[in-house]
Amino acid sequence: MAKKKKNEWLDWIKALLLAFGLAFIVRAFLFAPIVVDGPSMLPTLHDRDQMIVNKFSYLIQDPERFDIVVFHASAQKDFIKRIIGLPGEHVAVEDNVLYIDGEPVEEPFLDEQKDQMKPYQMLTNDFTLEELPGGFEVVPDGHVFVLGDNRGNSTDSRMLGVIPMDEIIGKTSLIYWPFDRMQLIGKEE
Repeated sequence: MAKKKKNEWLDWIKALLLAFGLAFIVRAFLFAPIVVDGPSMLPTLHDRDQMIVNKFSYLIQDPERFDIVVFHASAQKDFIKRIIGLPGEHVAVEDNVLYIDGEPVEEPFLDEQKDQMKPYQMLTNDFTLEELPGGFEVVPDGHVFVLGDNRGNSTDSRMLGVIPMDEIIGKTSLIYWPFDRMQLIGKEE
């Protein structure tokens, strides 16, 4: 009887160790939760939205324009922003229009904000990549240019410069909390 109880406890301990080990592997290498902190991605993401970060997506594919990514902004802080410029591209904004390599690019996720603006209002000040930290003519290899959707209230590549790909934790597109906001966020949103 005592031996049976001991084996039962041993089985439970093995099962728990296996579960913790799998949870650690999933969180460390595949997926992790993140909480949106602040208004920089409004209206797409709200303060305190909870999301899942896909940590392995950029191991098997290149980043794409308008992906929403989480990256290390400093040793203590991670930011969530949208990829706007890819390696080898020139980025500029003039009169609320994004230009990539001199061509205007639609940003459908900003349509709601633009519709609510007064005619003289600006989402962001005009800029060119050369005027920003780093003074690059194009986004360097291994880097991306990111902006928050709430252009008037976002610390992004306009202040931080281009973001090295090795600082990107992963891509995110799933809001899982609060329940009334549960959704997949696409590039067009």
